[in-house]
Amino acid sequence: MAAKLPLEPAAGRIAAGLGRLALALKAKAWRGAADAGITPTQGELLSRLAESEGGMRLGDIARELGISAPTASDAIATLVSKSLVEKQQGADKRSVTLRVSRKGRGIAARAGDWTSFLAESLATLTPAEQAAFLQSLMKVVRNMQLRGDISPQRMCLTCSHFRAFVHANAVKPHHCAFIDSAFGPVALRLNCSDHLEAEGEQQKTAWETFLAAS
Repeated sequence: MAAKLPLEPAAGRIAAGLGRLALALKAKAWRGAADAGITPTQGELLSRLAESEGGMRLGDIARELGISAPTASDAIATLVSKSLVEKQQGADKRSVTLRVSRKGRGIAARAGDWTSFLAESLATLTPAEQAAFLQSLMKVVRNMQLRGDISPQRMCLTCSHFRAFVHANAVKPHHCAFIDSAFGPVALRLNCSDHLEAEGEQQKTAWETFLAAS
């Protein structure tokens, strides 16, 4: 009788594979950060600021990156000392808006390239595989967000502009009210600069619709 392979849950194997990808990403980020004279956290912070045209406040940055306020404050202080981030007075005298400097934008662009090696491998998937992968990734990220495992993301599923499966079109079933255009699974976003947080009930409806139809 032929020996049977141990029956290991697929979710566990996928998680293990993603863990290996995380290690590779971490190693690439540390090497890239070292070349730029910053840490990976500082690099991610610069990238977020570069994506925000109006700048960001310290608390917003800490929340988006899922780090503590003191950690974010230390990172900002270092970046300010390196002239990579500028502080400006906010709407009132007690608030401070943080903006990436011209010099900082160059470093932010380099930080964005740290994941290019992974994108190159993902590009070997067919368009249909990429769309399915992205749709599944959206579900995983949203579930983790609901469980409190990761910080809120600027993703389609939590955006007030997002309308899930409102078009009778298998290629472009979703709609973005911001640009007033239909789009498909491959165009779903996990980090959109035009994201506007939807109210709780709208998020709940979008999530339930997305789960039921995808």
